[in-house]
Amino acid sequence: MHKDIATPLRTKEILGKYGFSFKKSLGQNFLIDPNILRNITEFAGLSKDTAAIEIGPGIGALTEHLARTSGKVVAFEIDQRLIPILGDTLSPYDNVKIINEDVLEADVKAIIDEEFAGYEDIMVVANLPYYVTTPIILKLLMERLPIRGICVMLQKEVGARISAKPGTKEYGSLSIAIQYYTEAEMVMTVPKTVFMPQPNVDSAVIRLTKREKPPVDVIDEDFFFTVTRSSFAQRRKTILNNLTSQLPSGKEKKEYILEALSNSGVEPTRRGETLSIKEFGALSDALYPHFN
Repeated sequence: MHKDIATPLRTKEILGKYGFSFKKSLGQNFLIDPNILRNITEFAGLSKDTAAIEIGPGIGALTEHLARTSGKVVAFEIDQRLIPILGDTLSPYDNVKIINEDVLEADVKAIIDEEFAGYEDIMVVANLPYYVTTPIILKLLMERLPIRGICVMLQKEVGARISAKPGTKEYGSLSIAIQYYTEAEMVMTVPKTVFMPQPNVDSAVIRLTKREKPPVDVIDEDFFFTVTRSSFAQRRKTILNNLTSQLPSGKEKKEYILEALSNSGVEPTRRGETLSIKEFGALSDALYPHFN
């Protein structure tokens, strides 16, 4: 067994050897606690039959645990300076491939087809850079990749929004977008002390398990997401006010909005945060004919 990368001492050693300095703009915070990494791989439910996709491997702390517990790992690293470091720290593992690319620009589907032939079970497991957490998760879900799910470390507050239930202050269009595709649960909170450098916020691990099919069947997905986003535009406003001000020519079509609310059994005085995904589905289908 090789010495864990994720200890304060070993991390300092590696950074010192390469004269590496953290780039704030890339949201680099490296994990220095092997127990937490073991927990993440456990929550992800990995085995040698699983292929893992990682985003932002840093110096390879989590990558190493993924390499030990899964069949193959492909990691996307945007920072060119980390490529030689990863080549060194991960040299004991022959089942890891590092791709020096921004995952937001990458054709992940093509890479999966090319790298993971023969793997039925694919999981995304990562300690995500905080500044791009949401766009990365939404990209992975909207591209309908053949993955079982996503198990990632992110900012605790974003984790709370993703897994929020209707009627809570965290619940919003992000909760709906992600819960439309997955079942979301926050499985662990993580103190800032286990990172180098320490971030200003606490973190959480969230597990998203892809649904066989969405919890609601809608006429048009894009329009459904437009309606949910519009309903939360100003949280203190009623759903009627938000839809009237946000939907294209909503003011002229106010009577149609009222009619759609009535047909879908939603009181116009309610706020967006009180509606379930199913209610949003019914509402967007009732509005659809008048706005398309």
